[in-house]
Amino acid sequence: MVITYEAADPQDLSELLGMMKELQADDPWSVPFDEPVTARVTEQLLRDPSLGRVWLIDADGLKVGYIVMAFDYSLEYRGRGAWVDEFFVRGTHRGLGIGTQVLDFFAQQARELGLSVIHLEVNHGNPAIELYRRQGFEDHHRYLMTKWIIEKP
Repeated sequence: MVITYEAADPQDLSELLGMMKELQADDPWSVPFDEPVTARVTEQLLRDPSLGRVWLIDADGLKVGYIVMAFDYSLEYRGRGAWVDEFFVRGTHRGLGIGTQVLDFFAQQARELGLSVIHLEVNHGNPAIELYRRQGFEDHHRYLMTKWIIEKP
């Protein structure tokens, strides 16, 4: 199976939103999925490369998923870093090694962009945790805490 990556642009918004809905069925966000809001913030990301990157994942010419890189900056982690903000592979293509290849691609892109670290968050019980551990992601024994400064969805 040949895996390729295509940088997403605003013309891919509809396709991305469709896959995001599929993701919600498998592993929902901690806040309700609001399609108009998600469309707006996704389009903003697609138009502004200073915020991050989005790639569509193709397997033998079929769109089978996407991954989103969102940038941050941290003194603790030595500068500019990235979050795997979204990572989705369609159920029909899971367990075939695509996740490993995509995370390797993501790390290479991060290196090329001069980033120092990659973070991700994953829901408890998500089977992808073992993939992430095999790829070198470490548990931190910390809590992810969030304070909303806009109205909470």
